[in-house]
Amino acid sequence: MVLVLSEAAVERHLDLAGLVDVVADALGKQAAGEVERPRRPHFPVGAGLDGDEALGTGIAMPAYVHGADHYATKLVGVHEGNPERDLPTINAQIVLTAARTGLPVAFMGGTTVTNARTGCIGAVSVRELAPDTGGDGLTLGVIGAGAQARWQTRAIGTVRSLSDVRIYSPSDSRKACATALSEEGIPARAVETPGLAVDGADVVVTATTATEPVFPPDALGDGCLVVAVGAFTAEIQELAPSVLERAERLFADVPAEAAETGDVLASDADEGDLTELGVPLTAADARAAPDEVVVVLSVGSAALDAAAAETVYRRAVEAGAGVDVTL
Repeated sequence: MVLVLSEAAVERHLDLAGLVDVVADALGKQAAGEVERPRRPHFPVGAGLDGDEALGTGIAMPAYVHGADHYATKLVGVHEGNPERDLPTINAQIVLTAARTGLPVAFMGGTTVTNARTGCIGAVSVRELAPDTGGDGLTLGVIGAGAQARWQTRAIGTVRSLSDVRIYSPSDSRKACATALSEEGIPARAVETPGLAVDGADVVVTATTATEPVFPPDALGDGCLVVAVGAFTAEIQELAPSVLERAERLFADVPAEAAETGDVLASDADEGDLTELGVPLTAADARAAPDEVVVVLSVGSAALDAAAAETVYRRAVEAGAGVDVTL
């Protein structure tokens, strides 16, 4: 029997605050070499349907975290035209398979898992690397107003209090995003320019699929933590080269893959300049001085999907959720 969990069921059994530790643990195991994570293929899809151009990107992401009962295979579709159809840009499904026998165990919606575990990368980064605000809440600038902007903000709010969240997107989606977060009790507001989102922020999150820098680098203040989660190909670039060049420390969840994104390729940095985010840090490792800029680059790792999906599956089984089917 295979347990089928809808996106709604996944969301009901996903504990975002608890997932931060799950993601941190998976990042640590990945850095220690305790993860099997084949390089993920990206391939264009949709060419020939409405013309010669591809309509989206397909991604396959398998992974196994040593010691886990299951391994995971995630199938992802990234379709930039989906917002015009009132559909999410990113859609995903996850299969959990028994590590001992190879038998399928669960098939679940993977979009919520993807959004949540990516948000938790921001939360882990903030917990380990954000500046000390002396007990005051963080000022958070968010560039982008899609699903990931919301999940980053929610997850970060589980590890640090937020005093001001500024949302910028070139479309009116920034207002809808700010309203939705405000209704959840988060002090969010839409701003009219990217500079207003970044100026004076303790933490800046970029969550876009832009092909050129999304905020003016001179708006970035001393001591800021930048978490860039949008770029996963050579064509996608969110950060100006000067942001990476100014940073005292550069971190990445998967350094080899982050080095091939537009953010790094446009700069003088390379893989050797990136510290793996899961490497245990001392305070001095994180920032030697409070005014240093620190940058985290995230391309996403299937190991995090595997760990998050396993956690959701266990909670769903305990609750008697989902539908059993025979393949």
